[in-house]
Amino acid sequence: MAAPRQHPVANPLAEYLLRLGDDRLVLGHRVSEWCGHGPILEEDIALSNIALDLIGHAQSILALAGTVEGQGRDEDALAYFRDGTAFRNALLVEQPNGDFAVTMVRQFLFDAYSVLLWDQLSRCAHAPLAAIAAKSLKEDRYHLRHSSEWVVRLGDGTDESHARTQAALDALWRFTGELFDRDAVDDAVAQQGIVVDHAAIRALWDTLVNGVLQRATLTRPADGGMRRGGRQGRHGEALGHMLATMQSVARAHPGATW
Repeated sequence: MAAPRQHPVANPLAEYLLRLGDDRLVLGHRVSEWCGHGPILEEDIALSNIALDLIGHAQSILALAGTVEGQGRDEDALAYFRDGTAFRNALLVEQPNGDFAVTMVRQFLFDAYSVLLWDQLSRCAHAPLAAIAAKSLKEDRYHLRHSSEWVVRLGDGTDESHARTQAALDALWRFTGELFDRDAVDDAVAQQGIVVDHAAIRALWDTLVNGVLQRATLTRPADGGMRRGGRQGRHGEALGHMLATMQSVARAHPGATW
């Protein structure tokens, strides 16, 4: 079920770009928290590279958002000098890392969505966004292959790894519905050539996710009550703690360059 429609915003394109950028900035920072803590050296490096990719995607999108917004804020200002209520990321990506199973399930659920979204946006009529989407799609396909393989390895592994992965899936599933909501912002940017078929993405996501879960011997949770609010700036406590860390240096030394 779609979320209730929101009142129109002053600059829907800037709002839409913030949603795209914030998803990847917040998830990129979450993944970066594994740097130096990965279960094996190879995976430590892989997670660091994925974090860099996501933050790079966020940088490009937030730079475009700042230009569209027209208030003199660049990507750094948008990343480091907004409070939590101004962030527009989906609730899924701000969830704490938990154990390795939680991180991989969270990554997989978002990667499956992100690849499908970038694929549609790479063909949209907004040339700057289409270019960012086409480049990001290539990297996100690797992210999806990586996370899906880990979900299968963990789910179809030992009794303990299976139990942890199923618990992670059960805990995170309630945040997935928000990814596919359509509201007044989506309707407004469609008039500017950014047309996304949310129902088609959801159908493809279901097929992709179901296939991986079957291989992983995991049970798909029921589509019960879904948690929403991130797109409107209503976030959990975890995001505030994360932003306090992520923004601390920039806020302690505003205007500093190096």
